Order: sequence, then C-alpha cells, then structure tokens
Amino acid sequence: MKAAIYTQYGPPEVLQVRQVEKPAPKKNELLIRIRATAVNSGDWRLRKADPFAVRFIFGLFTPKIQILGSVFSGEVEQVGEDVKQFKVGDLVFGHTDMRFGSYAEYICMPENGSIALKPETISHAEAAVIPFGGVTALHFIKKAGIQPGQKVLVVGASGAVGSAAVQIARSLGAEVTGVCSTANIALVKSIGANRVIDYTKEDFTQNGETYDVIFDAVNALSVSRSVKSLSKNGIMILSAAGMPEMLRGFWISKTSNKTVLTGVISHKAADILFLKELIEKGQFKPVMEKTYPLEQIAEAHAYVEKGHKKGNVAIEV
Repeated sequence: MKAAIYTQYGPPEVLQVRQVEKPAPKKNELLIRIRATAVNSGDWRLRKADPFAVRFIFGLFTPKIQILGSVFSGEVEQVGEDVKQFKVGDLVFGHTDMRFGSYAEYICMPENGSIALKPETISHAEAAVIPFGGVTALHFIKKAGIQPGQKVLVVGASGAVGSAAVQIARSLGAEVTGVCSTANIALVKSIGANRVIDYTKEDFTQNGETYDVIFDAVNALSVSRSVKSLSKNGIMILSAAGMPEMLRGFWISKTSNKTVLTGVISHKAADILFLKELIEKGQFKPVMEKTYPLEQIAEAHAYVEKGHKKGNVAIEV
C-alpha cells in the first residue's frame, strides 16, 4: 500500500510517499481503507521532535513510528472474526490515539477504539478533520463542566481545537466569545460565537470583562495576566500548554479559588459518537481550509506548521 513515512526527525521534506506492506486485521480489528486524513499540530511536532522530550517516548535518535496521522475517514474493507459492531462496507471515521498510522491507504483499528459511523451529510475529508480538534475540545470542556448560561472565552477560535470548542460550548448553552485575528472574524461568527474579539485591536484582559471559563487553544496567553479575567471559581483551559504554562497553572490551582486544566487528553468511542450526533443535529460543522493529496504531504505540513491555518487541513488518500 501507499503511505507517507519518515525515518528521521526534521523538516517537512523528511516525509516521503512510498510503498509499504498492507496490514492485516487481528480478530478484534477492522481493516479500514482510508479516504482522508488531516495534518494536525501533533503530527508536525512529532515529525520534528518538538519539544525534544518527545524523543524519550517515540525514539531518541530515529522515530519508532514511521507513519504519522492520528485521524481518518474511510471504508471498512475487512473485519476480524470477533468483530460485532461493524461490517464490511461501513463508512467510518475516528481517531487513532497514540498509534498514529493514518497517512496511508490502510489502517487496522480495534473495534472498541475511537471509531463511529461517518455522518451521511459530510464528505470523508470533512469527517477526517473533526476528531483531532473535536476530541481535544470535548475532553477539556467535559472536565470544566460547562453549564448553560456560563460565559466562555475561546482564544484561537479559528483553529482546529478552537473552532470545535466554540461549537461544543455553544451546543451546551454557553455564551461564547471567540478571540481571533481580523481575517477570521467572519468565520468565528459563522460557527456560532456570540461575540468576537479581534486580538490585533483589543486585549481581552483589559476590557473589564470576566469569564467563567477561558479556553486557550493555541498557547497564546500570559497565564498570570489572563487569570485576572476569570470570575470567582473560574476555570482556565490550556489545551496546548508547554511545561512553563503547566507549572504556572498548577501553582494557581493550588493557591487560589481558580482552576487551571492542562495535560494529556483521553478519549474513547463515546466521544466520537458525541461529535457525530452534534453534526447530525446541525450543531457542529467541520472547518476546513485546504485539501492536499497524500503526495503533497510535505507541502501540507509546511503550511500547517506556519500556524496560520483556518480550522483544518485535510489530506485525500
């Protein structure tokens, strides 16, 4: 089968499309013919070993996992003898978690993994871009326990995680303010934000407003300054935090009446099903800026790494 592989850490050009062995499903697995995947921040950071600490998990000198890609949409081509929930021909989408491997024509996934039937109303490319941002946003929003009527501020509201956070919070009845650049104001309004702040013209920490939840989806905040914009017992979500922000957040949680949530996400099939239901209700729509063929995976990585994409970038396989 065709796959984009990398055998060394480095720039986008280390990704090369080659022929590799097609996987075979185990008794509890599905063989999925991938039709689309996506390029997310986790992919390019792992590709270049940023931060360096990823090498201690994924290979110190060379990557242990040579096929990146953590999301997919495609068709079930074969099922193991113990599989009960899916059948050949089912159109599915999902998240590979730490297995990666979706920059390829085929992948094997356990039937109890983060997989669901693809909504009929969207394409494979649209389905593939949903799980990364959607699952990340949902993980933290569930931990924060967002309630109807709460005021939620989303920083980086036009990105993969931020656009998902805006829509999920709105579906729960929150009053959402999105923070983005001038060019993305219309987009953020279109996905349901009640108000949009242009960070090039206004600093939300200086406008006197307070919020029950502040969700930083892009690691753009000064934690110390922004925590002042939280209401009493407010919650700050740092979904893309580095170690300095995580340590600062831990200190704030221990020494004040405010809580900072960071850390590694966890997810399961129920989360993909939740997102599927939101899509079918018309409460969540994929935000996709560009689509590249698998043969242009290096160009797609280079674009995403610049950090200015709107929503998601899909890869058609």
